[in-house]
Amino acid sequence: MNNGLPKISIRRAAIVSGIAILIMTLAAVVATDLTIGPLVIPDNPSVTVDNINTDQILFRIGIFSWLVVLICDLVIAWGLYIFLRPVNKYISLVSAWLRLIYAAILGTSILNYTSVLTLLDSEFYSATFGQEYVKGQIWFLVNNFDTSWSFGLVIFGMHIFLLGYLGLKSDLIPKLLSVFLIIGSVGYLLINLFTLIIPENQELIQILQWIFILPMLSEVVLGLWLLIKAKRFLTVS
Repeated sequence: MNNGLPKISIRRAAIVSGIAILIMTLAAVVATDLTIGPLVIPDNPSVTVDNINTDQILFRIGIFSWLVVLICDLVIAWGLYIFLRPVNKYISLVSAWLRLIYAAILGTSILNYTSVLTLLDSEFYSATFGQEYVKGQIWFLVNNFDTSWSFGLVIFGMHIFLLGYLGLKSDLIPKLLSVFLIIGSVGYLLINLFTLIIPENQELIQILQWIFILPMLSEVVLGLWLLIKAKRFLTVS
């Protein structure tokens, strides 16, 4: 019976991780492409603030979606640690901690959006400091989310690299998928480092996004694969 417990935990960890990865992906799409993303107009703070103020419900849905992403990241960090612990306990632990650090950075980034709502919902700031000041603060907070999240995604890229490395060292993850995870980690690192260091070079950043778009989606494939192949992990010790 004791020998069976680790096997069951690995299977459950695979299922939980797979479900959390897929939910996280859907929530991230809602947050970036369907709610907050369309409201933010690059290099146009006035229109952005007007968009957010006009459609606060959509903005709140976006914040909720980011909270779902955050919770899923915490679950995934735990699940993948359990799943990959038999390969190398220490590297798996480091990988989990990197994802937890990323989640902490994401959490602080989300606070920027909640602060936007505070500014919009209170007439005190507009009456005391003026409407233009409030707009400037909101624009700062929106951009600060992007900057903080980019920093977090550098840490996330390190986490993805270790996932790929552990996959190559075992039979738990297909070798091809592991290679794509490693390539995707390079994409996360390059794109977000350049975003932080040379944000004005959007052309280069967009080129890198197109080059690494498929490898950076490899975690989604990993989530699907964990769900489809979960039964086989009953035999993994």
